[in-house]
Amino acid sequence: MNTLTDTANIPKESESLWGKAWYKFRRDRTGMISLAVVIFFMLIALGVWAGLWGQDWSSVEGTMWSGPSAEHWLGTNIIGQDIFERAIYSTKTAFEVGMVVAILSTLLGGVLGALSGYFTNSWVDELILWIMGVLDSIPFYLFVAAIAYALQGYPYSMHIAMIATFWTTTARLVRGEVIKLKNFEFVEAARAIGLPKGKIIFRHIMPNTFHILLVQATIVFVGAIKSEVILSFLGLGVVDGVSWGLMIAESTQEVQAGHYSNFLTASTFLFVLVMAFNMFSDSLQDALDPKKVSA
Repeated sequence: MNTLTDTANIPKESESLWGKAWYKFRRDRTGMISLAVVIFFMLIALGVWAGLWGQDWSSVEGTMWSGPSAEHWLGTNIIGQDIFERAIYSTKTAFEVGMVVAILSTLLGGVLGALSGYFTNSWVDELILWIMGVLDSIPFYLFVAAIAYALQGYPYSMHIAMIATFWTTTARLVRGEVIKLKNFEFVEAARAIGLPKGKIIFRHIMPNTFHILLVQATIVFVGAIKSEVILSFLGLGVVDGVSWGLMIAESTQEVQAGHYSNFLTASTFLFVLVMAFNMFSDSLQDALDPKKVSA
């Protein structure tokens, strides 16, 4: 795709940074298809939140390992629970975990990264870099599993574990961007008129890192869903509810007995959502790339 040609064809009403990015994204067929898939899964999750479907996920109404039927579209599990209902309800679980972790870890990383970048070579910068170095030196899943295990029994232990580890990449990216932005004229002008440092950082600099935060939030969303599945499979994730990780965990006995519906359903739902979100994130990153947008 020729960036110069595409940019030249952008309508005048879309000449802002965000207008150009949206124009580019709309022309990305892969990005639009992946966005449609993500919205479809989001509608499923919203329907569960609203009580429209997926509410019978815990009901034991069928027989053990019954096959697909009009009553149970994808069959039942080892104790007679409807697999389709459980997969639908697990979509809500995935979005809950993904959104909470993505929003909170991105905000934490953005704030700490902005402080580190603005106060470069100060004790603030050294402290934040030291914390990031320590966290990055620990194997990710071992650290998350350790925190989740230490807080076992607390309903949000998994969320805390992931937030504590996912923010570091965002902080590093924002730090580098802030180091560049703090030397721009609009920041120098803000300093010259005597604005407080906090107002300069959070009102004038951080809004210009929003494109980084948006892309990072989509990446963290996917990482949080995959981590939740792994932790739930290990028994350290979802406690009151069901998730694709729990479905895969309970299917280990079923697969040995020759029943694959539970495993295939949870794996398919997980694969489609993660793949769509990955493609959406890649397209969004290309659309928001300042070099390509401003070319």
